[in-house]
Amino acid sequence: MRHRTSTSRSRLGSVLDHDTERPACVPGHGPADDGGATTLITDLPYGPKAAEVARDAVAVALHGTEADLLDDARLITSELATNAFASGRPPLVLCVDRRSQTAGGLEVEITVTDGGCSDPAPSSPPASEEEAESGRGLVIVEALADAWSLTTGAHGTRAWCRLTRGRLSTDGTH
Repeated sequence: MRHRTSTSRSRLGSVLDHDTERPACVPGHGPADDGGATTLITDLPYGPKAAEVARDAVAVALHGTEADLLDDARLITSELATNAFASGRPPLVLCVDRRSQTAGGLEVEITVTDGGCSDPAPSSPPASEEEAESGRGLVIVEALADAWSLTTGAHGTRAWCRLTRGRLSTDGTH
């Protein structure tokens, strides 16, 4: 099953090859350059592979970033994709926005949407029990993300989070 993937940059740099879904870089302009923004949007398979495909896509979108940011982003994305598959309907779509800030920081926004579900979603992470085998996804997202939200509706669910690293403003707010 082939997935539709697209990416855009405000400057020359890394793109995804739409046919092979492998990263392709414009010579001399890699994804770790300073400045600019990158957005990756990809369909996820509706099945157990959704989390794996999502983690791989985040690794491509965040290539060249610090290891702890990449690890957090991959874990959060895995949780959001798993929740979308387990609780939602197709289509599943992942969007990763990566923005370098002029003040020296990096901001990453991760969004996973699905075709909606019939059960209302919790407005806050459920308390996890020591012995539970599942149910910790939103607790993990809340612990690792700087901000997050979950919006549900009859025709779709949107899980979103923001990760920031470095200075993002000159007034000392992060």
